Amino acid sequence: MLLTAPDCFSSSHLPFASIKNSTAAVILKRFRLNSVSQTRTSRRLCRASLITSPDSFEVGRLIGSYGFMNITSYSGLRDIEYSSGDLGRLGVQDVGEGSVKIRLYEGRIAQGPLKGTSVMFKVYPGQRTGGIEADMMAANELNAHAFLQSSSKGLCQNLVVLVGGFETKTGEQWLAFRSDGKYSAADYAKLTSEKISKNHSAGESSWNRFETEQILKCRRYFVIKLFQGAMSGLAYMHDHDRLHQSLGPSSVILNTIVEKDAAYLVPRLRDLSFSVDISFQNLEEDPGTFSEGLWRRAAAAGAFTPMEKRAFGIADDVYEAGLLLAYLAFVTFCEANVMDSLSLQRLLESTFRLDLQATREYCLADDRLLEAVKFLDLGEGAGWELLQAMLNPDFQQRPIAEAVINHRFTAGFASRASFLL
Repeated sequence: MLLTAPDCFSSSHLPFASIKNSTAAVILKRFRLNSVSQTRTSRRLCRASLITSPDSFEVGRLIGSYGFMNITSYSGLRDIEYSSGDLGRLGVQDVGEGSVKIRLYEGRIAQGPLKGTSVMFKVYPGQRTGGIEADMMAANELNAHAFLQSSSKGLCQNLVVLVGGFETKTGEQWLAFRSDGKYSAADYAKLTSEKISKNHSAGESSWNRFETEQILKCRRYFVIKLFQGAMSGLAYMHDHDRLHQSLGPSSVILNTIVEKDAAYLVPRLRDLSFSVDISFQNLEEDPGTFSEGLWRRAAAAGAFTPMEKRAFGIADDVYEAGLLLAYLAFVTFCEANVMDSLSLQRLLESTFRLDLQATREYCLADDRLLEAVKFLDLGEGAGWELLQAMLNPDFQQRPIAEAVINHRFTAGFASRASFLL
């Protein structure tokens, strides 16, 4: 059952009028005022004013909560977001739990031209609970979406759409996104691996080889299209001088997880709270709050000038995308609990020092990982080739996002069914 916005919300219909010190409030108000002069030439949401009145929304049930974790064991890693159940499976020596806990709610727009549109609320805690970091994360995510949605190129179908937001009297920041799916790539991988385990335990995978091959064909098609869509969203961000910096399976939302419906799959990137502005003006004037670790790593890699730092940041996102591809291969095509994200990173970064040929030989000897190896073997090893390029220790040798999209592993898969088998 949907409820109207709770009475703890600011009663004013002006955007955050009662809150003077909120960074997110100031950004949203500024975007609203700037957008008013642009709406004459706007189309739909791309330049329209964001909805900033809490009375314009109805809040539904709590979907879940998540936060972010700090991984300190590997120099190449950074703050990433995690689902609520992940932390218990991680070693405490590797992970420190972040202080900001984010809640997700279902909802819908209650009035105006978009009345009835389903939304998902992302709720950041107020400064009293989450500290100033929570407010800064909300402001950063809001600013990133507002900028990207103001592009003259229009909305990108591979990014979630921010429709509005407001602040409560207790200081919570509520960001409303158009609801284009409730499952993430992490959810899809988890459910698929559990299904594989269930089928194996029931002996259902051995008697009908043709059916098994068709299932694998659909799965390969689905995973490649998922990855290609995520890379398209990332390429759009890079083309607009924005880094994601929190790319992982939980930050890719899917409109379907039914593999037979892969033709209708539209992956969308979300979770831009750690996004970084890499425009040359910003690199020269204001490095940004959430980019300090990024630029320290850039300096360690020999990137000092604005152009070098920009190239490093883009390559850093591509490295994260490479880890996403590895995750999709080794979690989606294997039984449950055979591989998890941190174990995979240890295998790639620590055990084999990013030597993908050695990694392949190791995995080939483990029957539990065989389907993942076969997936990356497609196109005469095209998957391993792409993965090696994206995880190249030398950031200058990594491909840009557009090149990943056009790589032979990801390009043309829809018209070449033999490539998927």
